[in-house]
Amino acid sequence: MKKVDLQQKVVTRNDEIAAYNRKRFDKLGAYVINMVSSPGSGKTSLIEATVEALKDEAKVFVITGDLMTDNDAKRVGRHGVEVAQVTTGDACHLDANMIAEKLAAWKSQRCDLLFIENVGNLVCPASFDLGEDIKVLLISVTEGDDKPLKYPPMVRASSALVISKTDLLPYIDSNPQVIESNARRIRPDMEVFKVSCKTGEGIDRWIDWLRSQLEMKRQIQNKS
Repeated sequence: MKKVDLQQKVVTRNDEIAAYNRKRFDKLGAYVINMVSSPGSGKTSLIEATVEALKDEAKVFVITGDLMTDNDAKRVGRHGVEVAQVTTGDACHLDANMIAEKLAAWKSQRCDLLFIENVGNLVCPASFDLGEDIKVLLISVTEGDDKPLKYPPMVRASSALVISKTDLLPYIDSNPQVIESNARRIRPDMEVFKVSCKTGEGIDRWIDWLRSQLEMKRQIQNKS
């Protein structure tokens, strides 16, 4: 009798639904970013800053994932963009089916930029494709410079790293260059940003990069 690992079956089914999501995203014209991090690293704050900067030039939609509350969705919604909440209960990550269910209820026919704010967790989300274009990993300066080395699968799965909360550097023992170096040991081609949503440091460079990503997506879609 052939044995099939249960986790492999779950991931395989997830990947099938993720492929459906990706087609739906492409039809909408959306560039999709899956934001992943530990709890409290600043995902919501970065999304808020990004939405505020881009909402007048791009149609932005946000899906927020949380175990219980809709606090993050309420925060993002104050910036005047469409937000959908996924409450996962005991699940420690979002999966492709959760996103598909939100897409099925979505009436909009166009979206330029979609943020998916994953549940705070640096293990499970590395294995679950949601149909996104890229994963962006946040690591705050408060978490320890060796964080990338502790969670290499998440670093490998992510195309960009945001080192957040740099305004706290005068008060803690942290070196963003070491965080970046440790991440590049695992994924040398990562884009790296050092930001503070409190002071605005690095946000302009992050926004400019997003604009370039959106433009590349448009060019690809125009050719297809």
